Amino acid sequence: MSFETISVVGLGYIGLPTAAMFASRKKRVIGLDVNQHAVDTINRGEIHIVEPELDVLVHAAVTEGFLRATTVAEAADAFLIAVPTPFKKESIEIPEPDLSYIQAAATAIAPVLKKGDLVILESTSPVGATEQLAEWLGELRPDLSFPQMKGCDADVNVAHCPERVLPGHVVRELVENDRVIGGMSSTCSERAIELYKCFVKGECVITNARTAEMAKLTENSCRDVQIAFANELSIICDKLDIDVWELISLANRHPRINILQPGPGVGGHCIAVDPWFIVSQCPSLARLIHTARIVNNEKTNWVIDKIKQVTTECLFNFTNKSVRDISIACLGLAFKANIDDLRESPAMAIAKSVLETHEGPILAVEPNITQLPKDLKGVELVELNEAITRADVIVILVEHVEFKNLVIPNDKYLIDTKGVIASR
Repeated sequence: MSFETISVVGLGYIGLPTAAMFASRKKRVIGLDVNQHAVDTINRGEIHIVEPELDVLVHAAVTEGFLRATTVAEAADAFLIAVPTPFKKESIEIPEPDLSYIQAAATAIAPVLKKGDLVILESTSPVGATEQLAEWLGELRPDLSFPQMKGCDADVNVAHCPERVLPGHVVRELVENDRVIGGMSSTCSERAIELYKCFVKGECVITNARTAEMAKLTENSCRDVQIAFANELSIICDKLDIDVWELISLANRHPRINILQPGPGVGGHCIAVDPWFIVSQCPSLARLIHTARIVNNEKTNWVIDKIKQVTTECLFNFTNKSVRDISIACLGLAFKANIDDLRESPAMAIAKSVLETHEGPILAVEPNITQLPKDLKGVELVELNEAITRADVIVILVEHVEFKNLVIPNDKYLIDTKGVIASR
């Protein structure tokens, strides 16, 4: 059975590029989102996020009539769910995944499901989430059968296919990267491959839904552990008065060593989140993964303390200034370079802490946004040159391309958490 109409539920950093990619292959795509602003923006042929090449794809898809967005679910042949999976707010020590957005997506599409449809969960999810989605759909549509009931003979097929793309390179990687296809039956997997092969040039590798879910969590947990090593190393080097950037460069000359670069922590809605999905399900077994999360979170707190220490030193040396005269500039707020995504960003956490504790002016430079989020009210968003001129303490938090040739005057106090200056 061919897929002529595809519904993508959730038009964010993964859903919108995926919808645009299907539409670019002349498939009729209906984007579903609860955000009216996002829906209206897309229907104008514009985008509400920053992602290279995506604006051209979306404009063409909308103009040619292959993509439109709505807030109400409509019938389709395949439904791709790409909604957030945040933490439960009451979670403290070990955050637990919140599947309410997935459940809401199931509730939205259930009334329009029909025999022969395919439902794919793309949202990064804890192990068992795809099965839970199928259970919710089964409860909402008892007139249809699902894989947990009839396997390959089910009326509706369900699979998990996690996204595996890098922000800033999504358009290219959606096409080129291999895909892990985890169907709840062999038929589910085969139909999912048929759908993705519409644009995916990478290999589609079949496994079961649980393994597919765990594969994505494993990839990001591995990265988290590696970054934790680099972050811990940076703290040790600071204590021992060693240039960590030079040290890592030297160590990486070994043919079998590839140490990652340290930073102000770990951010984003993947590496900073996914390891907790494993830890929450197996807390007594995931000891290394848990420790890595703690190390990376504590690196953010270490940077905050470093800013306080340097600010005090600055105040001591500028005898003619009070603490209210000391300006601090945070360079970068996104969770990684050259994107506008602030989710789980350690730079954001640091800026918020500075706002709460520092009495003087606070400046922020983030080239990829036009206004600051509400929780940074009191921080001034400025251009890079203005920040360098006005600030007494400059904190580099993200290695945006705009900071590549940055020159810091000798009379400024610099905290370079990304090695932007040191790495030249």
